[in-house]
Amino acid sequence: MKTTLLVLLLITTPLVAHHGTNISYDHNKPTTMEATVTEFVWQNPHSQLYFDVKSPGGSVEKWAGELSSPGNLAKAGNWTRRTLKPGDQIKLTLFPSKAGTRVGVVTKIEKDGRVIMSDREAAE
Repeated sequence: MKTTLLVLLLITTPLVAHHGTNISYDHNKPTTMEATVTEFVWQNPHSQLYFDVKSPGGSVEKWAGELSSPGNLAKAGNWTRRTLKPGDQIKLTLFPSKAGTRVGVVTKIEKDGRVIMSDREAAE
């Protein structure tokens, strides 16, 4: 009996360990910015986007954004690991970190004047 409980605990713990974005990110403060892609990491459980944003004073701010999983992005918008490349100019909207750091969960991306990811794909 103890062995069965231990096995069940080990199997189910990862299922409930996934975090929600409401805890870390401010969903009441969507922020839109123009950016230059510096790196796009295509990996589970979430793809990561690294980008530079020019501040109003002209300095460059380094940012990071969390996207959905590669599988969800591929299904919803025909994404591949080459969809975003260093140097690409994008416009994106994200929910920023509640801690005030330059990270967020990305909800929309526009590239070359067209939406390549919207809220629907971000939430999957």
